[in-house]
Amino acid sequence: MGKRRYLITSESVAEGHPDKLCDQISDAVLDEVLRQDKNGRVACETYVTMGLIVVGGEITTSGYVDIHNLVRNLLKDIGYTDPQYGLDYETCSILNAIHNQSPDIAQGVNRGGAGDQGIMVGYACKETDELMPMPIILAHGLVKRMAEVRKNKILAYLGPDGKSQVTVEYSDGKPVRVDSVVLACQHTAEILDKTKQKITREAREEIIRTVALPVLQNWVDKKTKFYVNETGKFVIGGPQSDTGMTGRKIMVDTYGGLISHGGGAFSGKDPTKVDRSASYMARYIAKNLVSAGVAEKCCVQLAYVIGRAEPLAIYVDTYGTGKVSEERIIKIIKKIFALTPRGIIQMLNLLRPIYLKTACYGHFGRNEPEFSWERLDKVREIQKNI
Repeated sequence: MGKRRYLITSESVAEGHPDKLCDQISDAVLDEVLRQDKNGRVACETYVTMGLIVVGGEITTSGYVDIHNLVRNLLKDIGYTDPQYGLDYETCSILNAIHNQSPDIAQGVNRGGAGDQGIMVGYACKETDELMPMPIILAHGLVKRMAEVRKNKILAYLGPDGKSQVTVEYSDGKPVRVDSVVLACQHTAEILDKTKQKITREAREEIIRTVALPVLQNWVDKKTKFYVNETGKFVIGGPQSDTGMTGRKIMVDTYGGLISHGGGAFSGKDPTKVDRSASYMARYIAKNLVSAGVAEKCCVQLAYVIGRAEPLAIYVDTYGTGKVSEERIIKIIKKIFALTPRGIIQMLNLLRPIYLKTACYGHFGRNEPEFSWERLDKVREIQKNI
């Protein structure tokens, strides 16, 4: 029997994409609250359209957030500094529509209960050094590279908006090559062929050479297909071409669509909301289990009900790669890991202003100080209990 070959695709979006812009604003608001008030409650949602940003939601805090200055400074950092990009940090309208958290929700959270019902999912696998699926790691790498060459004026004609998509070919469960790459890069009119009203061949090749190849490296071969701005041009971008909202890129934020998602978005939510904190814990558990050699890949699902601390259910799937039974793995999880909202917050040190950095390029697979759920400090303890 021949090797089983198949394709898996994941996408990512640039920091200037309207949805990601909203995620960053919501998490910047959260960070500012936590800087002043560790006990602040935040559920911040942002909406953006041409020339207008609406920041709303429920916030209860002893601190004060200057929404207008915060948003304008963030827009400037992202690169919305010229009206040609569809949004200008100096002149756009900003509407503050924030009010207090519901006391009905607060009474359950105050006693240590979950801030909502829901299902939270974490995953890890041995495909990459980050213990993440290969397609999403490469897709994030491409949009990071877009931002790097734009901000460093290597490709000065690029704008803040953009998307990537990577299709990886697998053989018997292992990634072997990149089959296709999609790059949608906002740009100024200077790289257009004026007669055809599409980007020039030279610009297309420069984008592939400067953005794609340094990220994809040896995963590319002669058969790899590249699709760059396939409509022909991408001059009108950002909120001028598409509205944005917080929480619309949940697959970009997690595992690239490879596994199921609980449904709840992360950005703009303080860690009493298990949508966020329990998803981080599920990833922490799955990553440590895989690193400990318990399985080649592992999915952990946690279920909660509003007002109660302990999870209603724990589900584990090792996809037939487990070295011990999934029932045994669940017992290990209960023994080693904190699963109540307060326990998760304490174990992962979540009451810090760390969340703006999570809003772009994925919440998982990043070994930076803010990402405490990526630590591998439970491996030995797991191995002792197998």
